[in-house]
Amino acid sequence: MNKWVLLEHKFHSANSLDIHYDFLVENGIDCLTWKFFKLPLLNQASIEIFKQPNHRLVWLSRIEHELSDNRGYVKRIDHGTFKNVSDKLNSENFRFILDGALLCGLFEISANSCTLSKNY
Repeated sequence: MNKWVLLEHKFHSANSLDIHYDFLVENGIDCLTWKFFKLPLLNQASIEIFKQPNHRLVWLSRIEHELSDNRGYVKRIDHGTFKNVSDKLNSENFRFILDGALLCGLFEISANSCTLSKNY
């Protein structure tokens, strides 16, 4: 319990390579999931983040995977465990302490924005 993962999702569309990131947080029977287009930087401005349908737990352990139906390729670029410092895991606002290499510190999600800071 309390695992998280950051996946880089690459796919081709209209003669271009599109990349976004999927952030997944273990939530018992599945993973809460968000998508963003650039990585949050420590103690920098917030970035846009978009809630996605929950994903299956198997994504917490996959390192690389070719998606079916030409939906692209996914590669794990960071992972670890988290401490939930939110009141609960079912609202618009979340606060997690992450221990990753890229995402390390207090990761806060509020509606459609997120920040990463060392202040926790």
